[in-house]
Parts: sequence; structure tokens; C-alpha cells
Amino acid sequence: MTTTPPYLTGHYTPVAEEVSASELTVEGTLPPELTGRMLRNGHNPKPGVTPTHWFKGSGMVHGIRLRDGRAEWYRNRWVHTPALDGAPYMTEHGPDLTASVAGTHVIEHAGRLLALCEANLPFELTPDLDTVGAYDFDGKLRTAMTAHPKEDPVTGELHFFASSPFPPFLTYYVSDTKGAITHSAEVPGATASLKHDFAITRRHVVFIEGNVTFDHTETSGIPYSWNDHQPSRIGVMPRGEDGARHIRWFSIEPGNMLHVSNAYEDGQGRIVLEGPTVDREGFRLSWNWWVGAPGRSSEPLARSYTRRWVLDLTAGTVDEQIIDDLPVEFPTLNEDYLGAENRYQYAISFPDEKGFGGYGIVKYDRTTGARRIHQVGDARLPSEAVFVPAAGTSREDDGYLLTVVSDLKQNASQLLVLDAAGLDRIATVHLPHRVPAGIHGSWIPDTALEGAAG
Repeated sequence: MTTTPPYLTGHYTPVAEEVSASELTVEGTLPPELTGRMLRNGHNPKPGVTPTHWFKGSGMVHGIRLRDGRAEWYRNRWVHTPALDGAPYMTEHGPDLTASVAGTHVIEHAGRLLALCEANLPFELTPDLDTVGAYDFDGKLRTAMTAHPKEDPVTGELHFFASSPFPPFLTYYVSDTKGAITHSAEVPGATASLKHDFAITRRHVVFIEGNVTFDHTETSGIPYSWNDHQPSRIGVMPRGEDGARHIRWFSIEPGNMLHVSNAYEDGQGRIVLEGPTVDREGFRLSWNWWVGAPGRSSEPLARSYTRRWVLDLTAGTVDEQIIDDLPVEFPTLNEDYLGAENRYQYAISFPDEKGFGGYGIVKYDRTTGARRIHQVGDARLPSEAVFVPAAGTSREDDGYLLTVVSDLKQNASQLLVLDAAGLDRIATVHLPHRVPAGIHGSWIPDTALEGAAG
């Protein structure tokens, strides 16, 4: 008997059609500064296709257009890459960087919407979510691109990297505000360890190498596995033209991090880095869910707890500790504070590895240590909570959290708008069908797409 993989069931059940709907029903009042698009990406294989790994499912972007207190439209579109039509990633000439599932993230940079998957080139979309094609920064990007680039809130530059299982293992890039790559460098000392996310501070770039590394024997199509012999490390590289030559690697406890909460230099010049991490057993339980193997957890992320590292660059030491016992993932913040010391962070809470607990949107106060949770309700799973600043604000948490909820009981979805300060619901936008639980997304204000069609 064939068992349906967990990533094609429940909250993750794919939708079979591309839909367009206008003038959506709104409960409550949408703040006027929410003028733009809430976009969210995720894996959604076409009908009849069963990928061998959750991450191999084709990307589908869901968009909600808000303007003048109205929800003008919802639409969902597959990212039409060669892989959507079955083109292989590996060819007789090597990897095809255009054969992307493009299903991890969607961002805006220099007026372009880019759907991202870390093994491939970005794919440009129109403001109406139609696919333009692969984007290589005018020929200057000849490698893959991380799905987690960082836009410096001070300079507007986009920092990103390419991670490869073969040399060069790590390449670092900077693009200016006009979308031109102004700097690239191979980073010495890196290994084939999986590097999914990274961090920037005002003065440094921070890379994380965990115990998950390239494994040519892995048959799921994602050739990585846990390796006790792979050192777990943090690399600290000064920003600037000559930074790569001065990178320093610091040993840390075994584990693996998928997503960074934030990093910054504190008042003593130390680097503080935070994010959810898993141990060996957590990775095993999670991986088995991702591939549909026995011995998996009830959720795609198991034993994922927020960890803090404090790196003293003068003493050459690292202090690390788990700072919360709640299983969370998809950390976010007010990105005006990206790379600087932040007081507030947000995340999505999950049931534990045995299925106990519920889904919710979590707010952390890093100054007081307080934790607040907005429970979304039974059989309702929120997506990554995207922070949007309120107009004319000076307080870090004065803004809104936008999250798309998958509701299994109603077979429906809503866009929730929460007050980021108190986590109270401000508005609900009812979507025309249930949106599968996905990965990452962005709020794209209209001002970012001025001059673009759509």
C-alpha cells in the first residue's frame, strides 16, 4: 500500500489550480499604510506529481493586494521554471541553474520580484506574479543564490551568498540598490556543510556551518545528511572588499540552524547571534518528515529551540545557550533592526515532536525575557509572520504582523493582520481557497515597485 507523504497531506495538501479573485471580504479595518502586496512562497507540486522530498515540490507564490483599506485581489501562480515541466537539475553538462523549484522565498530588490531557491538562480516575477524568467544580475551571477539574502536597512545593499557541495564551497556577493553586483569573493576555509541562512551586522558577515553536510549516498534528491564528523562552526568575516581574507572560524556545539533570528555587535564589540537550532535527533525526526520516512515527528520541524551565541572576537571565545524551550521556527523581526541590536523577535510555534502543544505566533521581548503567544485556534496553522512598520513610528514594535492561516476545519485560509505590539487581531482578509502551509514571504510596498507593470 502506498502512503501519501506528510508534505502532501493536511495543511500541506497542494492546490490544483491557479486562481484569481478580486474584492476580497475584510473583517475589521486594514491600516492605510498597508498599500502593497503580501507575497508568500511554498512547495506545491502539480497534480499527479509526488516529489521525493518536501523541498523538491514546485514553487507557488500566493499574493494578496491591499490598497486604501481594501483587499483588491488574491492570486496564486506557479513559478514557471524548466523544473515545473520536468527538466532535470543535473545534465550531461553539469547543473542547470535554471531548473529550479523556486519554492523557498520571494523578495523584492531594485524593483524586481524574485522567487528564490538556494540551489538555483533567482526567477523574476511580474507584480501580477507571472514568470519573467531566470535572473542572473546581468550575467554577473554564475552560481546559485541563497534563498535568504539580507538587505542592509542602512545602505539598501543586498548581501547574499552561494553555497555549493563542491569547491568553491562558499561565495559571497553584494548588490547595490540598483541591482548591480558590486562585490563577490570566494570565502576561504568553508566546507560542504549546508549553509541555508546567514547574518549581517553593521560591521561583519556571519556564516553558520552545522553538522548537516553533502552526502552523495542520499537518495531523496536533496543530497545532505547529518554527519557527526562535520565540525559545527561560525564564520565571522569583516564587511568590505578585503573581508574574505580575514574570516575567522569559531567552533560551536553540534547542531544545525536553518534560519537566523538576527545578529549584531553589542556594546562590548561582541557578536550576538540567535536562531532556532536542532540537535541530531531533531534533525533526524525532521528529515524523516521531509522525505516521508518512518520514525518522523508529527511536524516538519522537531526539537527546534532558540539558541544564542555570543562571540568574543578579542578573546576568541564563544558562549552559547538555549534561551527558550518552546519549539519554534520562521523567526522574523522589524527589519529596520536587521544587523543591529533588537528588542523584539517573532516566530511561529509548533507542537513538540510528540504532537503536544499548538500553533501560534510568538513575540519575544529580549530585554525582559517575556514571551507572548497569539493562539490562532484549533487545526489552524499560521505562516511566517511578516513585520510591517506602522506609519510615522519610532517604537520598534509599532507595526503589524501579516500571516496567512491554513484552516483545515473550514477548508479555508485568511490573511491575519495583528498588532505587533500586543498581538491583537486588527483585520482578517478571507481568501478564495485554502492556501497550503508554505515557507517564506515578504511584504512588498507599492513604493518598491514603482515603474513596474501590473
